[in-house]
Amino acid sequence: MTFDKFKILVVAAAEKSGIDQYELYYSTAEGTSVSVFAHEVSEFSSEVSGGVCFRCIVNGKMGYASTQELSESQAESIVKRASENALSLDNEDMEFLGEGGKTYQNVSAPDYTLPTTDELIKAALHTEQAAYDADSAVIDGTSTTAASEISSIAIFNSKGLDLHYENKMSVIMTDVVTTDGTEMANDRSVKAGNFSKIDFAAVAKEATASAKAKLGADVAPTGAYPVVFAPKAMASFLRVFSKAFSSEEAQKGLSPLKGREGTVVAADSVTITDDPFYSESLMPIGFDAEGSPTYKKNVVEKGVLNTLLYNLKTAAAAGKETTGNASKAGYDAPVEIRPFTMYIAPGSISEEELLKKAGNGVYVDSLGGLHAGANTVSGDFSLQSSGFMIENGVKTKAVKSFTVAGNFYDMLKNITAISDKVELPGLGGMTAFGSPAVLVEGLTIAGK
Repeated sequence: MTFDKFKILVVAAAEKSGIDQYELYYSTAEGTSVSVFAHEVSEFSSEVSGGVCFRCIVNGKMGYASTQELSESQAESIVKRASENALSLDNEDMEFLGEGGKTYQNVSAPDYTLPTTDELIKAALHTEQAAYDADSAVIDGTSTTAASEISSIAIFNSKGLDLHYENKMSVIMTDVVTTDGTEMANDRSVKAGNFSKIDFAAVAKEATASAKAKLGADVAPTGAYPVVFAPKAMASFLRVFSKAFSSEEAQKGLSPLKGREGTVVAADSVTITDDPFYSESLMPIGFDAEGSPTYKKNVVEKGVLNTLLYNLKTAAAAGKETTGNASKAGYDAPVEIRPFTMYIAPGSISEEELLKKAGNGVYVDSLGGLHAGANTVSGDFSLQSSGFMIENGVKTKAVKSFTVAGNFYDMLKNITAISDKVELPGLGGMTAFGSPAVLVEGLTIAGK
């Protein structure tokens, strides 16, 4: 049964039950993934997933029910189950559904044709071979994954919402392992977009060069240094500490940014943007999980916290308007708050100029143990790291097995320079994080 036919049945069941405030949230994805290892296909998957969630407000309480089966019996069942769920709750919080009649930015799905399974296999094998051809240091352990997916989201409710979104994406990801005969080092490169326009050899060479550069690494010396965080390292920080910008976390007392809107929280060189329509986003979308319009916003602008991120519920509690950041991790998940594409805005100097400003310090390329070694409430972090020494303004020898420690919120205030190129190293789905390289003064390095 199609979602449109199922929707009609659910509306009839809701009206029969006397429910006048309800919502249907539908999402589905159909994807294929191919992994190659040692010049052979090692994994293959083709999957269709998704379902529908029915939410309703009964006596001021929000009830949820979901199903993967679109049928007449399930249309009646989810209405009944959601209603019973609402009546069983003791939560006194006000609940809200999105209003229709809003204006949305038009978003067009990519205009390329998704690769076939044979084309995915060919791309993965080609990229893996290109890594072996790029350098004799590349060894077995190297692997590549090629994937494609088409997904859709629909929201319909009793308040006039009737929205639909479809998106497609294709991604190549290679993990390259290198050796100098004594030790091994690895790195990853990811590229998304039209496979007919991707230079697979360039993707392989990028990962190979980065992995090989780590060979022969020594332990960084202990001290307080200027630290340059590579784009992917700073993006990792932003991903972990993004919870601090959630109004839900603030209202629970779990964000140090509670009550800080309109105040200085970072250096005046720092602007942090959340953009649902960012050019490299894999899922640009004009509405959030509650059907509210999405828009580009500077969460932090020139060091000042402009706004936290809100959904309908948290905005009402704060006496504000939603920022269009309601999110659902899956069709049957509760409504939460997340950014879309959150990134630190670029500065005006190249990364080479940034290194010259650092003079002598440490370039942090990789951070480990972020979830265990970072406290999102206090901001304190102590993380295993690797990267390169900076000597006389130039990256030199590779270093590893050192700990970088500090406080994220203090670090935002101590950023003294930002490079001019934003990178999104962790291309995800609807949520992604990016950054340029940034220079931070006075962080503690614990090594040898």
